[in-house]
Amino acid sequence: MNRERLLEALSQVIYFPKKDNIVKLEMLDNLKIAEKEVYFDLLFPNLNDPGIKLILESCKNVIRKEFGEDIEVEINPKAQTASEEGALSGVKHILAVASGKGGVGKSTVAANLAIALSKKGKKVGLLDADIYGPSVPIMFGLENTQPKATEINGKVKVLPIEKYGIKVLSIGFFVQPEQALIWRGPMASSALNQLFNDAVWGDLDFMIVDLPPGTGDIHLTFTQSYKISGSIVVTTPQQVAIADVKKALTMFNQEKIGVPVLGIIENMSYFVPAELPDNKYYIFGKGNSEEFAKKNDTPFLGKIPMVASIAESGDAGNPITTSDNSPIGEAFSGLAEGVIKQTAMLERFNSN
Repeated sequence: MNRERLLEALSQVIYFPKKDNIVKLEMLDNLKIAEKEVYFDLLFPNLNDPGIKLILESCKNVIRKEFGEDIEVEINPKAQTASEEGALSGVKHILAVASGKGGVGKSTVAANLAIALSKKGKKVGLLDADIYGPSVPIMFGLENTQPKATEINGKVKVLPIEKYGIKVLSIGFFVQPEQALIWRGPMASSALNQLFNDAVWGDLDFMIVDLPPGTGDIHLTFTQSYKISGSIVVTTPQQVAIADVKKALTMFNQEKIGVPVLGIIENMSYFVPAELPDNKYYIFGKGNSEEFAKKNDTPFLGKIPMVASIAESGDAGNPITTSDNSPIGEAFSGLAEGVIKQTAMLERFNSN
């Protein structure tokens, strides 16, 4: 059993509402094949379609007839979101920036990585998906700014705000800064989907998505609803932070999620005093993140030092990578190169 023979077998299954087979209609996604196991998502325009059960049974029957009755077949029906139909059709790579715990500088990394990628000539968007604690508006100096709207095919769409060459959108643009969002999981997930699907993103090489800390409802909605090229996990050197990174890696590596981890970034790696720029003080420990990455067979993308100018520039609405002569900007430039390299490798792998 291989991918080619499996697709050939599944092309016998017809989706009658569209009068063609499920392979040609590109309804299959996230296909995984083991020796005696097959898993894939099957995309439907509407999960209330009464014919879904029949299609699933037809797929299982065809696979077992072709490859044996002992084949384990698991099929996950999913709603075909606007990401497949157009809202994100111009986005080449969606990258998640995540962390196992809060307070590790995840949003700082997401914002500066987005700008660093833009400086490499890439078209970049930044979506602040930290529904409960959006900080991107502050980092980009957009606290009191609201996006404009436009009408497309009779539907009102939001235009992301452009600054520093980045298309930016955040839930923070739609609520008062002092307002606490007391939302249950489904409400937060719905808000996230609106940020993706009700916006005009246009053509992007990279969409950087700043996820909330942890591994909750937002993460599941995001990873199961959109085609994500890869994830980047941010940590600090302390063992307590790295212990939580393991949870993030486990989530992304789950078979039903299967989001590649492009690498680990260590933030606040060492302290550099402004008056002694050549001195490095490893106040949170040294080498823990690199050792963890190696042990878990995950690329280590680099270290970001702890200097006052990073926090000051973010609070002032001017991420440090906007400065051409900043040594920290050079560190983020290196991270951007690593991300570009990793996504290019994934593209080559997937094309084969």
